[in-house]
Amino acid sequence: MIVNFREGTNISKDLRINDQIRAKKVRVVLEDGEQLGIMDIRDAIRAAEERNLDLVEIAPTATPPVCRVMNYGKYKYEQSKRERESRKNQKVIDVKELRITPTTDTHDLEVKTNRAKEFLSRGDKVKFSVRFRGREIVHSHLGQEMLKDIAEKLSDMADLERAPKLEGHSMVMILAPKQ
Repeated sequence: MIVNFREGTNISKDLRINDQIRAKKVRVVLEDGEQLGIMDIRDAIRAAEERNLDLVEIAPTATPPVCRVMNYGKYKYEQSKRERESRKNQKVIDVKELRITPTTDTHDLEVKTNRAKEFLSRGDKVKFSVRFRGREIVHSHLGQEMLKDIAEKLSDMADLERAPKLEGHSMVMILAPKQ
């Protein structure tokens, strides 16, 4: 089944096909790589139609532009199939947030640190936030010390991606798993 895209619909934003090609003369290459040479755009489109295929501009910046005679529908299908395959093989890195306060007890900090170890072992980044309420912000050095201690405890499995920094009423630190 040959799909003809001459109705003016531009499926791809980067490739022009058939009547969408604006050049007057083009270099034509067949599907198997054989070159037909430089020809007028109307003759090139006619040559593609004789083979029940589409004329696709593959190198618009060349002089003259290079066009290939191919089945455009099949080409788009194979391209989307390759994209799906590559997306399937990608690992999505999440950023998991753990919130604490300057008054968080040592046992609770251990629990949070163990939770961070789980996240890091799965390959996720961990964002620690120390929330300051009211006048606690005056003692921001306490939060910074807590975050430095946490980073030190996790130094065997995590790299410090972002050092502790005050953002509004909270101090943020980001840890990334070691490569």
